[in-house]
Amino acid sequence: VVWNAVAAPFEGVEVGSAVEVNGVSRTLTELSNADFTVAHTAGTGDAARTDKIVLRRVTEDDTTVVEISTDFGSAVDAAEVEKTKSGRADEFLQLTQAVKRSYWTSTRVRDTFVNFFKDKKEHKNIPSSSVVPHSDPTLLFANAGMNQYKPIFLGQVVPGSWMDGLKRACNTQKCIRAGGKHNDLEDVGKDVYHHTFFEMLGNWSFGDYFKKEAIAWAWELLTEVYKLEPNRLYATYFGGDEKMGLPADDDAREIWLKYLPSSHVIPFDKKDNFWEMGATGPCGPCTELHYDRVGNREVPELVNMDDPDVLEIWNIVFIQFNRLPDTSLDPLPAKSIDTGMGFERITSVLQDLRSNYDSDIFTRIFRAIEALRGEGVPVYQGKVGAEDVGNVDMAYRVLADHIRTLTFAITDGAVPGNNGRNYVLRRILRRAVRYGQQILKCKPGFFVKLVPVVNEVFGKAFPELGPRVKYVEEIIADEEDTFGRTLARGTRLFKKHLDDLKSQGAKVFPGDIAFQLYDTYGFPFDLTELMAEEEGLTTDEAGYTAAMHEQQERGRNSRVEEGFDLTLQQEQTLHLSTSGVTPTDEEAKYDWFKVHDSRLRGIFVPGEGGRVKHVDQVSSSDTVIGLVLDSTSFYAEAGGQVFDTGAIVTDLSVDAKATSGNELNIAVGESKVRFNVQKVVKFAGYVLHVGRLEAGELSSGAEVSCVVDYDRRSLIAPNHTMTHMLNWALRKVLGQECDQKGSDNDTKRLRFDFEYNKALSDSEIQAVEDEVNSCIERGLKVFTKSVPYQQAKTLTTTLRCAFDETYPPVVRVISIGHELDPMLADPTSEKWAGYSVELCGGTHLDNTARARRFALVEEGSIRKGVRRVVAVTGQGALDAFENAAIVQALIEEAQGVTANEQIKAALSKAKNAIHDLTLPLTAKRSMVATVDKLEQARYAAAKKAAADQLGSSIEAAAAASETKKIVVAADVGGAKTLVKQLQNLSKQHKCSVILVSTDKDNVLCYCAVQKEHVTDSFSAVAWVKSVAATLNAKAGGKPLFAQSKFKGLGSPEPVVAAANAFLNQ
Repeated sequence: VVWNAVAAPFEGVEVGSAVEVNGVSRTLTELSNADFTVAHTAGTGDAARTDKIVLRRVTEDDTTVVEISTDFGSAVDAAEVEKTKSGRADEFLQLTQAVKRSYWTSTRVRDTFVNFFKDKKEHKNIPSSSVVPHSDPTLLFANAGMNQYKPIFLGQVVPGSWMDGLKRACNTQKCIRAGGKHNDLEDVGKDVYHHTFFEMLGNWSFGDYFKKEAIAWAWELLTEVYKLEPNRLYATYFGGDEKMGLPADDDAREIWLKYLPSSHVIPFDKKDNFWEMGATGPCGPCTELHYDRVGNREVPELVNMDDPDVLEIWNIVFIQFNRLPDTSLDPLPAKSIDTGMGFERITSVLQDLRSNYDSDIFTRIFRAIEALRGEGVPVYQGKVGAEDVGNVDMAYRVLADHIRTLTFAITDGAVPGNNGRNYVLRRILRRAVRYGQQILKCKPGFFVKLVPVVNEVFGKAFPELGPRVKYVEEIIADEEDTFGRTLARGTRLFKKHLDDLKSQGAKVFPGDIAFQLYDTYGFPFDLTELMAEEEGLTTDEAGYTAAMHEQQERGRNSRVEEGFDLTLQQEQTLHLSTSGVTPTDEEAKYDWFKVHDSRLRGIFVPGEGGRVKHVDQVSSSDTVIGLVLDSTSFYAEAGGQVFDTGAIVTDLSVDAKATSGNELNIAVGESKVRFNVQKVVKFAGYVLHVGRLEAGELSSGAEVSCVVDYDRRSLIAPNHTMTHMLNWALRKVLGQECDQKGSDNDTKRLRFDFEYNKALSDSEIQAVEDEVNSCIERGLKVFTKSVPYQQAKTLTTTLRCAFDETYPPVVRVISIGHELDPMLADPTSEKWAGYSVELCGGTHLDNTARARRFALVEEGSIRKGVRRVVAVTGQGALDAFENAAIVQALIEEAQGVTANEQIKAALSKAKNAIHDLTLPLTAKRSMVATVDKLEQARYAAAKKAAADQLGSSIEAAAAASETKKIVVAADVGGAKTLVKQLQNLSKQHKCSVILVSTDKDNVLCYCAVQKEHVTDSFSAVAWVKSVAATLNAKAGGKPLFAQSKFKGLGSPEPVVAAANAFLNQ
């Protein structure tokens, strides 16, 4: 329903009468009844005034007509009547906006979009993926609705997964654009339409419908469902690019001309109307729909001009090309559609608002911020630019945007930190806290109070928010508190640099220092610039920018690419499927110590421009080659487990295949055709064996034998199986909340990341280690079973898996210690909670006893709220416990000697062993503490012995000095009692003395002067200050006693020389 304002009452209008609505004649077919009339009377008698609002129905286009009328008594002043008439248009506008807002709530806008495509256009509503793309290292955050469909576009869909066979999809996707290629962070708050977090409404076609349907349905939704005025819409299309060799997208233009006049169909270049996923991959022209908020005008010249009143609301991408590494474009065999409509923008349009931030998406958040603002700060008024005095409304927008970003990102598994996406979140949080505290005068700790409000606004659409509110609050509260101290420290450092600059008469605040404040302390450049300006200095922005670019360049140069990087994309996987090659059968990867026979189905090699190409035959060379077989016994890297290595050969005899160990290795080495497998990866169900052909030739169709290096796999399997036991033990010791955040298993160790907010104590570490070793000692059998994914999910009391991961319809379940059939028969029973049960496609032990021993060797934080533990198994664990015995013997050796140098030597050996050897973590921590305690005792004893000899040293030096002014070097440390001892010895031997001592890497200088020695040119403070000035240090004291400290100097000799030089002046 669209509510239209009509400027005059319908006096005498009856059913069947013609009325004009928005310049078009309509027939009134239904009159309102009393239920649709609102009347208000003020005054009495001849002075009465009655205002009435009546709603009338017009059926041709289902438009509701609004009639506002006012009846005045005869005594009402004529001026009031005229004033009412002149204000009627504004009243209509306000009424129209109010009705639109009350009808087009943000929830209705979202639901209408999804239901239109789901119910009317047969799309599948796919829930939003996580805004933190854990499985896509190319992205900081999900920044577009298409991100989760990349495997489809790249031809890398896992057979049997929910993406397999998907033709049409729609949803609302959580997105963040802050950092990386798409970065709106610095624009947020300055205007009324930029956001770091936003929802992207989208519909997709994967090889199904194309341009005609995509444009027609967009038009239908906007003009017939959302009821936008067609004359306010402008469509852009790709105007062609000679350098790319691409003509204009005339197909899109011709389709649009069926709906819009030519003046509203506008061509643009590659920058605006050609979309690319990245440097390579699927891409194509796009068409955008722009909406004029003002209306009743022709403004094609404002399209794509960043005008807030003519804004892009929908982008429709026609994915029809594949960008190759040499920058050329190949037509895709299956063309697709990818659309995205900004939820915040379309909501503001439908609510007839000029600002995204004025819609009901933000109003509750603004009310919450206003309740937290300081005294004298006004409520949100929606001002921008020069009108926004003091950037108050900008601060409101920053807080409202940033709390959404942080709540969603932390809910989905990211946390503020120092690297990658976590650093971006830390910047966002610090920006919000600074604006809140410094501009809105909010009290410290205010920001975390907005988290529940975000859940109230978005919890129904995104139910994952509710259960994580407390966790998000803990993370934000901790980070907010930390930054509060950081902000104060940054301000102090700014003032310190400012004082130094002023003392030098500088007029410019250096850019490199401004960048250091920003990079190290989160101190924004604009704050540095403002504070410098207040002190009469300009800021070197060019130097700041140069320092930032230098850091970015260092980051780029530090990235190291893996070798053997051969990737199959849509072009290669489509070639395999259209050639009749089915996805690789991997069932044999669960076999052990068997040669597996197979057939070669595809050979891939690097081509020109980095393009991977298919060939039918290949000869031995140093070139990296990828082989696809119809079946394989090699494990492809997945689920945190490293890939298998080994060989693929063609001429193994039956007898050789029956052997193992060295005998089999010799036969493989003698093979005339030998491919060395160095990496195994999987793309769209095809397992690619990557390596080099060391001997012979290979052709497609050849019969081959897979020879896995099972000795190597035997080192990996215990680490993977014990990772499952570690996951179980952590939950048992720490509680159910320690969700897995990642794992990695190779030949040397296992690594496990989990959600937990504090460091593990020694007792907790020991308890976890004991639980795992108990399971090893009990020799628990490892059970495996393939079951439907939906059935596996019913194991609610015990199953551990990442439910946001993509799983095929049938999954492999690993249970340690109990058969699976009874569990599946009674899946919700609490009695299964004591067992480790996980979804896993990895290769495992058949019994925990084969792991032999388990040792936790590292524990620490990798980011806020996430801990990492590292462990070893098998011989590595046995060695770790043996190493602990070795180190303990060295410690006991140190405890058994008394001479200082003997103790020092023994402790040095113990410390080196602790540093060099792998040790169980609890034993290591205990040994480190013991060695530190012994070292402190040795150090104290040595200093005491030296202090006891100090009197003799001063007495001898004083006796030898005619002036009784002496310099003594003694390794006596820096004990507090030393000062009093030195003063007493000075008096006793009637001498003025500088004592130079060492305390670890620091050199200490103490000076005691006899009163009779003090002159205008000689005193304790003058003597020590002279020494300090020589070595660029500071000193303090009085005429009779002074001291100085030379940090990191190490040797006392320079101080002794400077002290003697002063005496010799």
